[in-house]
Amino acid sequence: MELLEKTQSALAELFPEIAPASAPEGEGDQVTPPREAGVLATDPAKHGSHLDVLCGPDQVVAVARIMDREGYFLEAISGVDWLDKQQMEILYDYNRLGGTHCRVMVRTFIPRSEPVVPTIASVFPAADWHERETFDFYGVHFQDHPNLIRILLPEDADFHPLLKDFMP
Repeated sequence: MELLEKTQSALAELFPEIAPASAPEGEGDQVTPPREAGVLATDPAKHGSHLDVLCGPDQVVAVARIMDREGYFLEAISGVDWLDKQQMEILYDYNRLGGTHCRVMVRTFIPRSEPVVPTIASVFPAADWHERETFDFYGVHFQDHPNLIRILLPEDADFHPLLKDFMP
């Protein structure tokens, strides 16, 4: 599968041969991803994507630029609240249609106490709405977002309903 290998190779430029060690579990606001940063080929029938990319929050814009350069479009941005680990997982779902179909899931982890990640709206303008929705429901702040205001909840809402400790 030539497209898959080309995409994997393009993304691999972001990750050094020796990945940094994961932060030890339970150390304050340190984030502990489930594996080291990098690119994994996955079974799309089992995982819904051909590639799974784990990157640091400081790499999401660089990943977005590579995905744009390689002809992908942004399908969605979402979050997962890992309350027991005190962290948030931000998910970016990219797709490429045409001659060869390929889906790429990009993940990053951020501390729940400081849910901030850079915006990718300058690379993918459609990210504007996805990031606003993720802000609405999870409270994730997308740094340098051009218009990070509520999109679905009332403007005066002081809650984020998809956080696991939210109580209506």
